[in-house]
Parts: sequence; C-alpha cells; structure tokens
Amino acid sequence: MFKHSIFLRIYAGVVILVALVAVFCYLLVQIINYQRAQEYRESLTNGIAYVMSQGVERQQTLQQKQDWISDAADLLELPLYLVERSKMDLSRSEQKRIDSQQAVVRYDAQTMIATLLIGLPHDSKHYLFIKVNKIGERQMKALPIFILDYLIYYPGQEKQYLDKIRPYFSYPIQIEPMLSLGLDSEQIGRLRQDQSILLYRDSATMRGTTISIVSPMPNNPSQVLLIGPVPMFNWMPFQLAAGITLLSLFLLSLGVYGLILPMQRKTKQVISALDKMKTGDLSLRLLVDGHDEMASLSSSYNDMASHIQRLIEAQRELMRAVSHELRTPVARIRFGMEMLADEDDYEFRKSQLEMIDKDIEALNTLIDEIMTYAKLEQGTPSLDFERIQIADVLQQVATETEALKTQKTIVVANIDAAVVADAERRYLHRVVQNLVGNAVRYCNERVQMSGGILENGQAYICVEDDGAGIPEEDRQRVFEAFARLDDSRTRASGGYGLGLSIVSRIAFWFGGKIQVDQSPQLGGARFTMIWPAKRFNPAKQKRKEKEES
Repeated sequence: MFKHSIFLRIYAGVVILVALVAVFCYLLVQIINYQRAQEYRESLTNGIAYVMSQGVERQQTLQQKQDWISDAADLLELPLYLVERSKMDLSRSEQKRIDSQQAVVRYDAQTMIATLLIGLPHDSKHYLFIKVNKIGERQMKALPIFILDYLIYYPGQEKQYLDKIRPYFSYPIQIEPMLSLGLDSEQIGRLRQDQSILLYRDSATMRGTTISIVSPMPNNPSQVLLIGPVPMFNWMPFQLAAGITLLSLFLLSLGVYGLILPMQRKTKQVISALDKMKTGDLSLRLLVDGHDEMASLSSSYNDMASHIQRLIEAQRELMRAVSHELRTPVARIRFGMEMLADEDDYEFRKSQLEMIDKDIEALNTLIDEIMTYAKLEQGTPSLDFERIQIADVLQQVATETEALKTQKTIVVANIDAAVVADAERRYLHRVVQNLVGNAVRYCNERVQMSGGILENGQAYICVEDDGAGIPEEDRQRVFEAFARLDDSRTRASGGYGLGLSIVSRIAFWFGGKIQVDQSPQLGGARFTMIWPAKRFNPAKQKRKEKEES
C-alpha cells in the first residue's frame, strides 16, 4: 500500500525529514554552543588575565614573583604557578592570543576543568598557569582584589588607569558612588566592613541573568569598584533560537519541495499532454512510472487518449463507410422512382414498388446496424448482467433462424440446461444471432452452435460452419467495421460488414474477447466468444441489499 500511494510517501517523508532536521539542528546547536561557550570563557578571562600578568610583571625577582603567585593561588583557592614555555605546545590561534596579551583557555568537557595560560610580556621563558576546577563566590569576590592591586600603584589616578585596562574586559568596570547603586542597609554595611558583595539581576530581556561584583575602594569609603553586570552564559539566546528556527523551516521547505517535486513534474507532464490534446494531437503518451496515484493518472490519460483516438478514427471510418453504403440503395430508390414516373403498366409499377420497399427496408436495417455499432463504440453501454442459461439463448436463435427458411441445417450441441453465466441477455442474443447469420451466408449446408463453461471459469459460445473458412491473414480484419474480404460475394449474400464489429464490441464490454479459427469438425470458420462466467454487478448488489433491508 505504501508504494502505491504517493501521498503516504510524502507524509512519511515529511516525518523522516522532520526527524533528520531535528537531529541536525540539535547537533548544530551543540557545535555552536561549544564555540560560544569557549568564546564566553575567553571573554571573561581576558581582562583579569591582563591584570594578573601586570601584577606578576611588577615583581622584581623570581622569588617575589613566586610569592605573588602563591598569594594569588591562596586567594583564589586554585592551583596557580609558572610553567616553562618550552613544555607547552600552542596552536597558531593560541599563540596569537598570547601575543595579544589575552588568556588561552583550554576546557575539558569530560572533567569539566579549564586550564588558563597567561603570557608574561617581559618573561619569554614562562607562562602563568591556572587550573580552574571550580567557580564560586570565593573566586568571584577575588577578582576586584586583583584590579585594586593594579590600581593601588596609581593613587589619585584610579579612574584614568581604569580606563586604560577597560578595553581588555568584555564587561563594564567602573568606579561609582556607593549610594548611587540603590543598595540596602545590609549590603552597605558589608561594604563598609571592606567586604565585596555580589548582585544578581534577573532580566526579561535578551541579557537574562547577570552578576555584578561590588568592592569598596581603599581610602575612599564613599566609592566602590563595580564590575559588571556580567551576563550568565545563555545556552539558547534569542538570536540563536531564531536562526535555528529559520534554518529548520528552510530545510523543511527544501525537503518538502524535494518530495513534492516528482509529483509536480508528473502533473506538469499531464497538463502539457492535455494542452496538446486540446490542439487535436492525440499521439502523445505519458510514461507510467511506478504504481502510485500519479502512475494511475498517467495510465488513465493514456487509456483516455487511446480511446478518444480510436473513437475519432472509428467515426471517420464510419462516416466514409456509411456514405458508401447509403449511396447504393439511395441510387436504386431514385432509379425506381424515375421508372415509376415513366411507366403506366400496373404490374411493372407494382414490381418497382416492391423493389423500392426492399431498398427502404435495407436502409432501415443499415441504420439499425449503424446505431447499434455506434452505441457500443462510443462508450460503456448500460449493461444489466443476470444469470443466463446458455442453452436457452442458443436454442432461441436456432428456432428464429430456421423460421427464415434459409435451407441450411442449424445444429445445437447438447448443453446442460444448468449451465449458466452472467450476461446481458439482449446483447448475448445479438452476438449469437450475428454469428449464426454470418455462418448461414457463407456455409455450404451446415451450421453448428455450442457453449458452456471452461475449466478456468470462463463462459463461451461457439458457432461453426462448413464453408470455405477465413484465411489466417484476414482473421483480424473481419472484426473491423464495414470490412469485406470478398466484396462481390458479400454483396450477393447481403450484409454490411457491421455484424462482426458489433460482436467484437459486445465481447469487449462483457470483459471477454472474440476469436476466429478453422473448425476442426466442419472445416469452415469457427467463431468463439469467451467472457467471465461470473462478475460482480454493483447495481444488482445494491438492489439486493435494498430488498433485504
């Protein structure tokens, strides 16, 4: 069922596509966030790394540097020491950051430990190495101490030197009056006791949660050093969410378009074929690819085009044949009327009237044959199938034919009266009648009819004669409208070449076929029509259900 429905394939394709896009977007977010997190860590450490490198550089001797580093490690409660540059292998981008007096951050996602390498401008042999395994309140409150340690060397010029180091920080650092921050009494009391405080702010804006660090300024109790606000890392900021959403919609649109494109292409082919059909060109046929609805549409179009083309050709052939067939009886009637006008003899006039009456009857017969053929040729006739006794129909036609006193022997083979098949009685009678009439015209003495049910469940009727038969190369032509294999013989025996064409169309609408070969018993032609003995009749089933209800 799945391969037979293009819509189910599209729905399934959309589900799979959504799943793939979701996995792709998840991986993309992880990759982007990994890079963003790395940039976030580097932006937080750049400023403090510069200040710490300046603090180390101020120490005159190696021992003083070691002591400063030891004090800083105790303050941060983090491992902090000097490492030789020769022992550290830096990438090009990391070396570029060292040269720009920025920190190199290496983060291990498994251990969740970050290592910082800080270059010392006047020490070409060592890096300042910090191992960050935790970030807490203690570490955050230590940050302003390093900044104040840098500014203490410039008394009275703190703001100027703060402006100098501010470009190294990705967050604001400034000196502000204590009372301008809107702090409560407890926070002010802690500042006056020379303690740093942390201020958390939750915002509904894109910045989200921020942290600010406030530390009292030495020798100036009315002012404080304000670091921040520092935004917390947001794993899904608005820009990233919007970008991923738009990318997802774009990928889904491309995927859906890719799923619909084959159907669109096939639809355009059908539209193009229909446009060409409107111009009168019925030769174009569509490629039937697959077993889905579009393949069924292409197949239906091909069948429709073939049927219309066949109808047009049949109509043209019918018009040519009708004009030819009507010309002879009309000419005879006109000739007879002229003879009547010039003749006074009663007996002669009576014979002429009889001939004219026969020509008129021939015209009526021809018109009836044409109407029957046209009705069967133009489209599906209204067929009311019912259970028919094959022997009954054959015997009826035999009785009707014998009443015509054809001087031919009509034989019906013994058929069990219980042998029945689904058929339209009127059209089945017409088939047998036309086949027998054709056999009577061309047989020598004997015509034989038979019928029954084959082993494969197909019903059949068979009409044979002892005439000359039909050459094998002409056996398909006999079913064409107005076809005459022997024109002079046909005119002598009567007929217009429509009888077998009508039989062929009835066999088609019965869901069967008609074929001709040589009779093994009589030696002449043997016509056999085969059709399904049982078939489902929706109209009859509905009537039965209605009667039962």
